[in-house]
Amino acid sequence: MTDALGYKKKFGVIIPSTNTIVEPEFYRMTVPGVTPHVSRIHIRDQNLSSDEAFENLLQQIRVEIEYAVQRVMTAEPDYMVMGMSAETFWDGVEGNRKFTKQISDWAHGLKVATGAEACERALKLFNVKKIGVVTPYQPVGDKNVVRFFSDLGFEVAAIKGFRCPTAISIAHVTQDELRNALMEVNKSDVDALVQVGTNLSMVSLADEAERWLGKPVIAINAATYWMALRDNGIQDKVYGCGSLLREF
Repeated sequence: MTDALGYKKKFGVIIPSTNTIVEPEFYRMTVPGVTPHVSRIHIRDQNLSSDEAFENLLQQIRVEIEYAVQRVMTAEPDYMVMGMSAETFWDGVEGNRKFTKQISDWAHGLKVATGAEACERALKLFNVKKIGVVTPYQPVGDKNVVRFFSDLGFEVAAIKGFRCPTAISIAHVTQDELRNALMEVNKSDVDALVQVGTNLSMVSLADEAERWLGKPVIAINAATYWMALRDNGIQDKVYGCGSLLREF
C-alpha cells in the first residue's frame, strides 16, 4: 500500500529533543510526495558550556540514538536523515562512515544522509578547495569539523564557533550574528562557506548570502535535505533555500 502523502518517499528524521530548527526548515524544503517523520533523542542535560560538557552531550546522543531510530522505524520510512551534525563529524571521515553504518544497521539497511557527508558532496560538486566554516560549537567540536574536512583534502582557512552555552541556545543565534560570522570567515581566498550545527537557522540566510558574496554558502540543513532528495531520485527544485536545491 502507498502512503497517502508520502507516496514518493518517507524519510525517517533523527534529531535531538532540544532542536527547534530542523523540523521547520525541513518542512520548508519538502516537495510533493515526500514526507519527513521525526524521532527525537532525549537530551537530559543540555549544558554545552565547555569542551567537557560538549562531549557529555554527545555521549547522551550515543546512549539514546538507537531508541530514536527504533521509534521512527515503526513509521516504515524508506530512508534515514540525520538532523544532528556534531556526531556526524566526530573522528573525521572514518568516524562518519562508522556512524552511518551503525544507523543503517539499526534501520534494517536503509540508506542514511548525514550532514557531514552532505557537505562533502556539496563541496566536491562545487569543486572548491579552501573553505570558511561557521559552527555553534565549543573548540572540541570545531576541531572535529576541521579534521573531517581536512581528511577530505579541503583547507579550512577560517572557522567561527559561537560556543553556545546550551543546546537550546543554539537556536537563539540571530540572523545578524550569523551574517557577521559569514563575513568573518569569508577570506579573500576562500572558495565557499559552510555552516554546521543543525539548530542554527541558516537556510534562508545562506540563499541570500550566495547572492551578495558571489560564492557557495552551504547551510547544513539544506545540504542534508538535498542529499536525501537526490539519493532517492527526486529532482524537484526548491527555491529560496540555496543553490544546491535550486540548481543541482
